[in-house]
Amino acid sequence: MRNISIDTVDAIDRPVLAIGTDYPPGHLLHTHSHRRAQFLYGATGVMEVGSDDGAWVVPPQRGVWIPAGKPHRVRMLGVSTRSLYIEPRAVPRQGDQCQVLNVSPLLRQLLMEAVDLPPEYDRQSRDGVLMRLVLHELSRAEVLPLHVPLPRDAALAMLCVDFLRQPDVHAAPAAWAARLNVSERTFNRRFGLETGMSFGKWRQRACVLVALSRLAAGEPVTAVALDMGYDSPGAFSTMFRKTLGRPPSHFGML
Repeated sequence: MRNISIDTVDAIDRPVLAIGTDYPPGHLLHTHSHRRAQFLYGATGVMEVGSDDGAWVVPPQRGVWIPAGKPHRVRMLGVSTRSLYIEPRAVPRQGDQCQVLNVSPLLRQLLMEAVDLPPEYDRQSRDGVLMRLVLHELSRAEVLPLHVPLPRDAALAMLCVDFLRQPDVHAAPAAWAARLNVSERTFNRRFGLETGMSFGKWRQRACVLVALSRLAAGEPVTAVALDMGYDSPGAFSTMFRKTLGRPPSHFGML
């Protein structure tokens, strides 16, 4: 199935439905949710996914797991997607948080095949076996560290959102503490409790996520690195590799 809304086929009695969709650059899917869980795979381009409790960036040929009923929004940067919509009783992953997942070569081929199946495929035929196999592969997919949590505290969340709009690798916890009228020690404790991460680790992760989107949009590595406050593209690449275990070139952006 291609370029149709899940709402038109959601009631079909199949544990998994697959839909391929092409989006124009910069297309925004405003906050919404699905009755089924969704695995949203970007064959091309980059996706920015947001919810009330975090932000995720999905590089090309990776995907994002979205639990059933989870409100989320997605900005598409030149994306052609393959989506799996999975009945809650059949979900292969647990938890109520979105996750960016690595996509194995086998899972990628299964996704390509799945979107060409009829919506009411025969569950006992090859088509049914293919859909069961795609769930097995999805259950074992590796989680990538491409998520920054957002605090529930409104004032702290506002500072985090402002940072995501204009990241600065040299942003200091003391400056954020001053804006909240608390001591640096109190700020660091509150930040850790709210996000589950230290300020320094959160800041570094946020820089990586924003960089992924900007590089995917065609901005030069040097410009992105210097704009974020890095002394050189080399320093930026070192940070990138430290965070993701891979250089920017691994994500097809150099």
